[in-house]
This record gives sequence, C-alpha cells and structure tokens, in this order.
Amino acid sequence: MSPEGGLSRRRCLGGAVTAGALGVLSLPRAALAGAQIEEPLIDSVRTALSSAVHNKAPPVPEFSNTEARLNYLRWLGEMSERLKKKIADWPTRKEFLQTVWYESKRSGLDVSLVLGLVQVESNFRKFAVSSAGARGYMQVMPFWTRVIGDSDPAKLFHMQTNLRFGCVILRHYLDRENGDLYMTLGRYNGSRGKSPYPNAVFANQRLWAYDDKARERERDRSAA
Repeated sequence: MSPEGGLSRRRCLGGAVTAGALGVLSLPRAALAGAQIEEPLIDSVRTALSSAVHNKAPPVPEFSNTEARLNYLRWLGEMSERLKKKIADWPTRKEFLQTVWYESKRSGLDVSLVLGLVQVESNFRKFAVSSAGARGYMQVMPFWTRVIGDSDPAKLFHMQTNLRFGCVILRHYLDRENGDLYMTLGRYNGSRGKSPYPNAVFANQRLWAYDDKARERERDRSAA
C-alpha cells in the first residue's frame, strides 16, 4: 500500500474475501504488458472463487454508525471531484465509485489501490479492450468467465461484474504473495518481479489517497 494508506507496500490490507485463490489476470497497456498465464485451479479454489463472483448482493454500502456513513459520503464527494474529468456524468460516476468502494471493501483491499490499478489498466474506460483481449475497467481476461464464471465474456463490460472479478483476482494474489503488493501486482499483470507495472500502480494510487482524519483536523482548525 502507499505510505498515505499507513501500510507498507509489502503488507496486505484487511481480510480475505475467499479462502481460496486464483490464477492470473490482465494486460495493462502495451508498454507494461507481460505474458499472461492461465493457471490450473484445484476444485476447492475454483469453487471458492466462483462463489465469490456469483454473489449477487447489490453494491450498496452499509455502515455500523452515522459517523462511518458521513466518512463515506465525504470520501465520495472528494473522489467525485477528482474523477470528474475521467467520467463526466454524475450518476455514472457515483455508481462507479460506490461499486469500487463496495467491491474493494468486500475483498479486503485498499480502495485507493484499486482506483490506481483501474487508472493504469483502462484509464477509467468501461469498454476498454487490450490487444490481448482483456476487457473493461480492470482489464479482466475473458478466460476467467470460463474458469469461474458463466462463460459469457460480454458480462465483463458490466461495471460490477468487471470490478468484482478484478478485486477477487487481486485479493487471491495478495494472499498467495503473503501480503507483498509489489509481487501481487506483478502477478496480476503477468510481469511478476518486474518493476514498471507495480510502480505505475503505486504512483497512481497516490492520486486517490484519502485521509478523513486529516481533513477533520483541518475542519476543526478552521472552526476554532
């Protein structure tokens, strides 16, 4: 994770969404692309991953208290301003941010990391397609729909489906790499051990960092 997130890049952020794990994922851009590998999955892993992506719960944030809800709304407002140049339409922007927040939290991932990855992979283009055929915001390869989905690659252009597949895959590799984000991102990209892709994601992650406590202190100073 980024320094702003308060965690080392070589440590994981939160609990896993699945007990099992996955194989490889996407191609970003040509300059960072690596060889993608479809790895075999044991039945227990395949079942766990399939269950994770087929849960049809809508991406509606739930909060344990009012303050947590207000923190989320402040985050949503600030991220919306930052994203406005990429996604101009407010309802679409709101749905995207709400879904990213939900799927990131569901998979135990830092939201800023996922946003940084989306920026590197697709630059927030819903219908992006790489030269290798990876699709959507998180550039998910179509073979994943055969391995753990319903074999319909067209669904990877659906917002929640794409973000869920991407987050579940990223979570698996984070577990497999024992919380080492540098190696995790390399596996996601198919360039494990090489620096350009992880460094690009970390750099873009900083653009989406958000510290609500720092903003609260600023508000208190202004009101004093």
